[in-house]
Amino acid sequence: MAKKKQAKKQANTSNGFQKYVRWFWTLFLGGISAVVLMFLLASWGVFGALPDHTVLENPKTNLATEIISSDGKTLGKFYFNDNRTPVSFDELPKHLVDALVATEDARFYEHSGVDARGTLRAVVKLGSGGGASTISQQLAKQLFHGEGSSNIAERVLQKVKEWIIAIKLERQYTKEEIIAMYFNIYDFGNNADGIRSAASIYFDKEPNELDIKESAMLVGMFKNSSLYNPRDHRNPIGTRNRRNVVLNQMEKYDYINTKTSDSLKALELGLRYSPQSHRDGIATYFRAYLDGFMKDWIRNNPKPDGEKYNLYGDGLKVYTTIDSRMQNYAEEAVQRHMPRLQAEFDNQNTPERNPTAPFLDLDKNEIESLMNRGMRQSERWRVMKKDGKSDKEIIASFDKPTAMSIFSWKGEIDTIMKPMDSMRYYKKFLHPGMMSMDPLTGHVKAWVGGMNYRHFQYDHVKQSKRQVGSTFKPFVYATAIDQLHLSPCYKMPQSQITIEALKFGNPEPWTPKNSDGNYGGEVTLQAALANSVNTITARLMDKVGPQPVIDLVEKLGVESNIPAVPSIGLGTADLSVYEMVAAYSTFANQGVYTKPVMVTHIEDKNGTVLYQFTPESRDVISAETAYVTVKLMEGVTRVGSGARLRRTWMPKTGVYPEIITGYPYEFKNPIAGKTGTTQNQSDGWFMGMVPNLVTGVWVGAEDRATHFKTITYGQGAAMALPIWGMYMRSCIDDEDLGISTSDFEAPKDLTIQVDCDDYVEAGDETVPSEEIPDELDF
Repeated sequence: MAKKKQAKKQANTSNGFQKYVRWFWTLFLGGISAVVLMFLLASWGVFGALPDHTVLENPKTNLATEIISSDGKTLGKFYFNDNRTPVSFDELPKHLVDALVATEDARFYEHSGVDARGTLRAVVKLGSGGGASTISQQLAKQLFHGEGSSNIAERVLQKVKEWIIAIKLERQYTKEEIIAMYFNIYDFGNNADGIRSAASIYFDKEPNELDIKESAMLVGMFKNSSLYNPRDHRNPIGTRNRRNVVLNQMEKYDYINTKTSDSLKALELGLRYSPQSHRDGIATYFRAYLDGFMKDWIRNNPKPDGEKYNLYGDGLKVYTTIDSRMQNYAEEAVQRHMPRLQAEFDNQNTPERNPTAPFLDLDKNEIESLMNRGMRQSERWRVMKKDGKSDKEIIASFDKPTAMSIFSWKGEIDTIMKPMDSMRYYKKFLHPGMMSMDPLTGHVKAWVGGMNYRHFQYDHVKQSKRQVGSTFKPFVYATAIDQLHLSPCYKMPQSQITIEALKFGNPEPWTPKNSDGNYGGEVTLQAALANSVNTITARLMDKVGPQPVIDLVEKLGVESNIPAVPSIGLGTADLSVYEMVAAYSTFANQGVYTKPVMVTHIEDKNGTVLYQFTPESRDVISAETAYVTVKLMEGVTRVGSGARLRRTWMPKTGVYPEIITGYPYEFKNPIAGKTGTTQNQSDGWFMGMVPNLVTGVWVGAEDRATHFKTITYGQGAAMALPIWGMYMRSCIDDEDLGISTSDFEAPKDLTIQVDCDDYVEAGDETVPSEEIPDELDF
């Protein structure tokens, strides 16, 4: 009996044990089956669509359009939200990849998308021992489903999808491609989308130029780019500590040794913050022009399937003619000269010295009318009008103190000011416009449309048109040389001349005056142009007539309307810097006009060429006429208003003090040029040429009623020439640019005498050069 009870007990125990075993296997296999089923259902899209094969091949990311200089530098980008330009794995330095693997996924090269050990550890420790996401899973999350949900069930499903996509990515791409994609997709903050933007914005480098500590900082940001942002002053120590964690991981996995790790951890972050926004960085005004150029091109050049290109998301590459080095030299010259010039202008236009400051020659009613017109043309007016505000409400807002950030040459000033007062404040500023171009190819090398695009967005290269003053005179001389075959040594009387009414359609007689009041004797054409003798230009205009001059100027690429009156010879026409540089380039290019070129070609994100520019050029004048005109303009920089370019001494006193001119420039090479100043000093110009570079500079205020009172500072030689001088000094000193210091090439069939030492007029035994007064050589 006892044996039966014991046997029964053992059988019951056995049955109970087997029951538990069955339950265990049922739960285990059921769990496995449930997991498998969940993965199958997820892969079938039951819990939401997964990317298919084609999407995995071409994951959708917004790629910024990149603007590339002629010397291979990124000038800027066009983008809405994603400032992303992808790089290949080969462009990533090894230590950057090592830092990522050591910190984010030490077994990256061993798994196939999901790290089983890491996952098991995360499950056992409930995530306290670190996350289980591999680089492939993090890439899947970035590409296809974004941030996780707060709901546990949804988080589990998202993780399942993440695993499936990660495995698919591993099958579709190599390990190297996955790493490159992850670096390219990540948002590092401050418009730094992707590693290339991050390297540029935080360290002003390309990715392959990063050093180990810089790479460690950027990899550290993968944990949380907001929390560990080096520009965020709330957590400066945390950002450095996070970088050092990455260095510790690199040491742990033997990518660097202890000595290297310790030395790097002691260093500062070494930021060189270079923001990339549409209103910051290099060549901002040129980029604004290019934005319009690209939109026009996109409008007229659809994709093969008929869709339009997306300037802000298709990853186009725009190759420009701008040379980043020359652009920097141009912007530096503006930054050096304009604050000095503005300081002198402000000194002369204090309310005590000028009650109508910053305006001159205007009465109270005229100033009020000017300000009201400016108010109605302002951005504030446009925005408020669009919002449905009445004129009365908008006008009232201009007298309401408002918090704002205003421009100054010492940096932005945060202040509270009435918008009307801020308008008057901005009216006092003098503005620059500058363009530099290769006359042979037409390639525009530098473009400075103003001094600060964030505050002044009107472009003074192509948009603005202002009176050109005496810089127009070479066109008159060129016409006369072409028609009359005159030599630079030909002499004409300086005496006053009156061009009779209606001779050239004039409503009344015109009698120009010389600025120095000198009307005695004769001077050569070379001396007359060098010293801007108005009466000589008027005599030439009287001989050739306005219309032939206008015809020539139009052939030189000037599209602005110019009235057919003799006074245009003294520069009454309003032209742009862009037009003037293109026109002058014809003289340097032996009489051949070449249309300015800003874009050489455009590529799509795959490198396929979508646009290739076609040069546009035409013969305008003979090589002889062009050369003789150039020789005339060389006199301006030898003995005329541009002679200061050659001085090797620094004046201590005088009408052109050091603070304005930037002396000495010490040019010894041939330079052809012309200064220009309008009648009341509203506009100052300098056009300067060497054989392979033509550069034009304009300086003036927004309103012509804002100007220097006297010609001491208000002439082109003081306002514009210094910018040209400093820019060209930098360009010539940079031997890699190859700026010519040689003579302009003379045509082989030159028949016009340009050397005045050998020139004798018909029937005259006197050498005119001996009659040139000594005082001209100043």
